[in-house]
Amino acid sequence: MSPRAAGPLLLGVRHHGPGSARAVLAALDAAQPKAVLIEGPPEGDALLPLAADPGMRPPVALLAHVADDPGRAAFWPLADFSPEWVAIRWAQSRQVPVRFIDLPAAHSLAPAAPDRPPGGAQDGADAEAEEEDGPAAAVRLDPLAVLAETAGYEDPERWWEDVVEHRGSGGRTAPLAAFEALGEAMTALREVYGDGGHPRDPVREAYMRQRIRAARREFGDDHAVVCGAWHVPALRAKTTAAADKALLTGLPKVKVETTWVPWTHRRLARSGGYGAGIASPGWYAHLFAAPDRPVERWLTKVAGLLRAEDRQVSSAHVIEAVRLAQTLAAMRGRPLPGLGETLEAARAVMCEGSDVPLALIQDRLVVGDVLGEVPDAAPVVPLQRDLTRLQRSLRLKAEAQDRELELDLRKDTDSAKSLLLHRLRLLGIGWGTPTASRGSTGTFRESWRLRWEPELSVRIAEAGIWGTTVLAAATAKAEADAAAAAELGEVTALAEQCLLAGLSRALPAVLRALADRAALDTDVARLARALPALARSLRYGDVRGTDTAALGRVAAGLAERICVALPPACATGLDADAAAELRGHVDAVHAAIGLLGRDDADTTDGADDGDGDDGTDGGLRGRWAAVLRTLAGRDTVPGLIRGRAVRLLLDDGALAAEETARLMGLALSPAAAPADAAGWIEGFAGGASGGGTLLVHDERLLGLIDSWLSGVPERAFVDVLPLLRRTFGAYEPGVKRTLGELVRRGPAAGGTPAAAGAAPEGFGPELDPERADAVVALVRMLLAGPRGADDDLVEAAR
Repeated sequence: MSPRAAGPLLLGVRHHGPGSARAVLAALDAAQPKAVLIEGPPEGDALLPLAADPGMRPPVALLAHVADDPGRAAFWPLADFSPEWVAIRWAQSRQVPVRFIDLPAAHSLAPAAPDRPPGGAQDGADAEAEEEDGPAAAVRLDPLAVLAETAGYEDPERWWEDVVEHRGSGGRTAPLAAFEALGEAMTALREVYGDGGHPRDPVREAYMRQRIRAARREFGDDHAVVCGAWHVPALRAKTTAAADKALLTGLPKVKVETTWVPWTHRRLARSGGYGAGIASPGWYAHLFAAPDRPVERWLTKVAGLLRAEDRQVSSAHVIEAVRLAQTLAAMRGRPLPGLGETLEAARAVMCEGSDVPLALIQDRLVVGDVLGEVPDAAPVVPLQRDLTRLQRSLRLKAEAQDRELELDLRKDTDSAKSLLLHRLRLLGIGWGTPTASRGSTGTFRESWRLRWEPELSVRIAEAGIWGTTVLAAATAKAEADAAAAAELGEVTALAEQCLLAGLSRALPAVLRALADRAALDTDVARLARALPALARSLRYGDVRGTDTAALGRVAAGLAERICVALPPACATGLDADAAAELRGHVDAVHAAIGLLGRDDADTTDGADDGDGDDGTDGGLRGRWAAVLRTLAGRDTVPGLIRGRAVRLLLDDGALAAEETARLMGLALSPAAAPADAAGWIEGFAGGASGGGTLLVHDERLLGLIDSWLSGVPERAFVDVLPLLRRTFGAYEPGVKRTLGELVRRGPAAGGTPAAAGAAPEGFGPELDPERADAVVALVRMLLAGPRGADDDLVEAAR
């Protein structure tokens, strides 16, 4: 049956198929219809003139979302090689009316009634933006797969290339013949499979028939319809207007807004979750754009990519790869080399048989990271317009591929970029992801990985309810999140985000919520989880010049509460998992107090004289040291935490070596349970804390551990072995080797381990102050500070 028989010209296509796009263009040139109807939401008709704007560069997508719920949205993507886009541009270039005829998004995005199938845009719409239909979604028919299998092909893409993409133009009647053949094939499939597991389709097709009837009254039969080939039999079927109206009666409806948004080739790919996607959008774009010799031009692109990656590829490689691809196609009976033949030829000739460069070709060329553009005239929410302005002023271009961004917060422009990215993250717009800085751990540097995804347009529309500018929206969102936060940790994380994003207006509300929740929370674990975030906030606030005095007071109060509540919490019969969790909290609080206490007056002499005085001076660090001493000396505290407390005190210089040896001796005495003693060793000498180096340089402590380990009963040894392996297995190979040599050598070579005053070979018995002071001038020079500055760091170096 002819596509033009007794009605309009029905052009059934494959969405995003370059062969279909060329055929549509030839068919429209031959038929010269008075109007063009295209599968798509009618709400997009008002936006069609923008397709002719010079600033519109596919791939783009028509976005429709519910006005009061932007998260409920759908996309209709279009590329240069999409038949629908070709039809739109053909009609506009000839001043021919062009309209969308699919079921309106107002119906397809509305919640479905329980007694009827939901309407929706399926083939041309982004399937991941719609809710699935339950179990039926798993048995949906793939028409191309069925036709390919019928023709004896295992791969539907290969079949499509052979029967469509590799066809010549063949004159004026060839395009119509192709549509006729494809329409007959789809008619046979619909007779066997019905709706093919797409319960939305009958409703959509009823609406399309209604729009075609309206066009017939206006233009007669002299109009063309461009739609998915699957719908052609239904649009050609003899049905009455009354029957179609009955299908459409009572459909739920919502108010929707539409606009154009940039799209990417990667999101056109089926692997990205797009239901009507294709396997190789980059390859299809090349086939559509290449004026001639597509294989030669493609392999030249491959060579250019590999050369950019410093691989040796010459013109001879390209020539040989073309010959190999043509030979493979001839051997397989194909009219022209397809993607499979070109990739095999590139792998053999240009990649030297390696799959690593081949994966690069597939990622960069076969799929690609092309990002479309839309003109400024496209309707957007005010928040999107402000973001576009900021992107231009800061020269932050949205790109589809990953981009590494290094920022120096001491520079105004870089600081503004950081504020923008942090504000967007707070709004749920994940354009940038923080990464570890390369080459510097200073707080004045930040590293980001940027990648623009089309879905961010929906996130921006959702965030538009908070304000018309990025700053106003982020401020309002932070205040609302602070009021709604249920746990202390959520508020502390929010306070950190506010400082990083420079939201000074939102900070008072966040701090009030933080103070209220901190005063009511009695769980020491939650308090301990909250403090590190506050300490980091203060640290970053200093770098950005933010006034953080109020935050500092809240953090100090939180630290005081932890100091009071931690000892009782650690002495309540904790099991191994709970002890390990609390040990982590102790480490985190210790690091946080180290940051908070920098400005705290600290008059302690830095070491315990062993007389039982806790050495505190009322400062935060001193009070924390007293808490650690309490934990270290209380038998009811698990050994893991006691050992960790001793180690932290020793590292801070708040515990003398003799007192450390005494506490270790008590923990490893015969009266101690082997499991508890092993936990003490893990807390004290855990591999991640540099415990191995400590044991290398203090043979007294190593001797105590060796003596205890030698006396552990056989049955108990089996129980504590996993703990010991976890502790000592984390050491560096050199440290383990040195420890083994020290243990093998034994006390005969190095003296009795516990001998008072015995020092390792090459070390003096005590610290030499004159030699220690010699490094101070060098440290000051490295820190580039004036004399008297950074005294705490200089003192640490001494």
